[in-house]
Amino acid sequence: METVEVNSVSLKRPRSEDDVANADEIKRQKILEKPKAENNSGQSIENVTEQPKDTKSEIIPTEESEEQEEEELEDSDEDGDPESFADMMKHGLTESDVGITKFVSSHKGFSGILKERYSDFVVHEIGKDGRVSHLDDFSVPVDDEDPSEETFTVLSDEDKQRLEELQLFKNKETSVAIEVIEDTKEKRTIIHQAVKSLFPGLETKTEDRDGKKYIIAYHAAGKKALAKVRTATDPRKHSWPKSRGSYCHFVLYKENKDTMDAINVLSKFLRITAQRLAHLNKCLMNFKLGNFSYKNHPLKLGELQGNHFTVVLRNITGTDEQIEQAMHSLREIGFINYYGMQRFGTTAVPTYQIGRAILQNNWNEVMDLILKPRPGAEKGYLVKCREEWAKTKDPAAALKKLPVKRCVEGQLLRGLLKYGMKNIISAFGIIPRNNRLMYIHSYQSYVWNNMVSKRIEEYGLKAVPGDLVLKGATAVHIEEGDVDNYTIHDVVMPLPGFDVIYPKHKIGEAYKEMLVADNLDINNMRHKIRDYSLSGAYRKIIIRPQNVNWEVVAYDDPKIPLFTTDLDKLEGKPLPVLPTDGKFRALKMEFSLPPSTYATMAIREVLKMDTSIKNQTQLNTTWLR
Repeated sequence: METVEVNSVSLKRPRSEDDVANADEIKRQKILEKPKAENNSGQSIENVTEQPKDTKSEIIPTEESEEQEEEELEDSDEDGDPESFADMMKHGLTESDVGITKFVSSHKGFSGILKERYSDFVVHEIGKDGRVSHLDDFSVPVDDEDPSEETFTVLSDEDKQRLEELQLFKNKETSVAIEVIEDTKEKRTIIHQAVKSLFPGLETKTEDRDGKKYIIAYHAAGKKALAKVRTATDPRKHSWPKSRGSYCHFVLYKENKDTMDAINVLSKFLRITAQRLAHLNKCLMNFKLGNFSYKNHPLKLGELQGNHFTVVLRNITGTDEQIEQAMHSLREIGFINYYGMQRFGTTAVPTYQIGRAILQNNWNEVMDLILKPRPGAEKGYLVKCREEWAKTKDPAAALKKLPVKRCVEGQLLRGLLKYGMKNIISAFGIIPRNNRLMYIHSYQSYVWNNMVSKRIEEYGLKAVPGDLVLKGATAVHIEEGDVDNYTIHDVVMPLPGFDVIYPKHKIGEAYKEMLVADNLDINNMRHKIRDYSLSGAYRKIIIRPQNVNWEVVAYDDPKIPLFTTDLDKLEGKPLPVLPTDGKFRALKMEFSLPPSTYATMAIREVLKMDTSIKNQTQLNTTWLR
């Protein structure tokens, strides 16, 4: 299940020593502002990820932990024959498990395979100006203070090879020595500039050896210091030209890579000028950077109108009439704005169950749900860790089974090791706040999905008295005399919390009944731990996509791409040549969605079939036989 995404990003310039004189400028620079992991499948340019999110980010230098490096050690145990993985995924969730049960369209459903190839699901971010972000330019803004062209030719191919291996830690060398053949200050300066421009992350110094001058390239303090934050007492040597804007904006194109993973990789090498960033395109895999510009303002979270999706559904079975009916309904009516399957995890223990235990203040249950053995597809070291925990209940012993300790299980075990088994609340608090809140937000989403299904079943696709609509940011009930002024597209439903109101019809009571069954009080959603108090929110129940287009194409080869990506176009790759009468048919569709909506739920409405990994894996298995 993979994706291609395109995002807009801004990087802040490093502060010079002059800047430090200004007290307001001395605040420590963050390495990045993590985008809120809400729920749009992708980002701005072309990314293939099913993880929903807002994609604009601001990166500003930060410290990298050992655990982030360990994350790169992860290996997948999902390889092997498709049947074995499908068999493991039998324990995964289906849509009905999380309340996704209704449709709004009347057409007959048909089957199709979603994300058979990562390039079958492409996401482009839509900026606040309404323009779709594209990677279409690798050029770097002209800057009088950038290094000269000689900078890029002064190093030999052999020097460049050795420096690249040093930069990427591909050998055991701690430094590379480059002899200065024609020893002048100007020549040494050019070599210094060349190394730092072409190989971000390396520092240089000049040394005398046996009467000869050498430029020594090295990592200043090893892997852990590659993204070191510079402070007033340790400023960057290389000043930022005052003529530039303070932020370098660019487009990030990534293939089959999570946004935060891509940003973590970038943060290791950045000096953050456009010129240095452009050179990363030569040595980093699965993502590209381009469309560089310097601005005086950063990109901020929420500065997007949504995402534009290009999706291919392969091996479809629907007739032309079915497809036309399905796509017309998507364009004219829309789809139920369910929270998609990725909101609830992919294993046999859904995230909403952990969220429910947190809200119940049942911390032993929280610990057990996170650490206990579970059936289904998991990495081998997690299976061993869980087995050890079940056998010994010893955090230290279980932790030894984890080569990657940054996972939630590893963080909780470290917390238990630090605070003891009688202080699970503090141990759980070691997990990053966003991850902890993900669990209770998952429970809210679970309730919302179930209640919306009940609302559609009870009242259909029309606004009725007692429904909720928004007047500005305030929710109000629809009164009997006003019902003709609203349509189903105006109706919202609440995520449970202490600061929302509920519908004044049967569904309002259904909310209370569902929470009572979960040993929760809908009138008291404040938790004794403030972080876990739920204020609630409102969400439209039907979303109508914009810019909906579609095309049915025939093909013979399941491995052939069915459209060109931004990168394909930049590299001059031609459009795929497709047969007019191929063995298989695919539905190519495009549409735009606002933030916090799931493209998979729009696709579900078209196919009228379960979009869970469990179901899609079984389809792929059958398809590969």
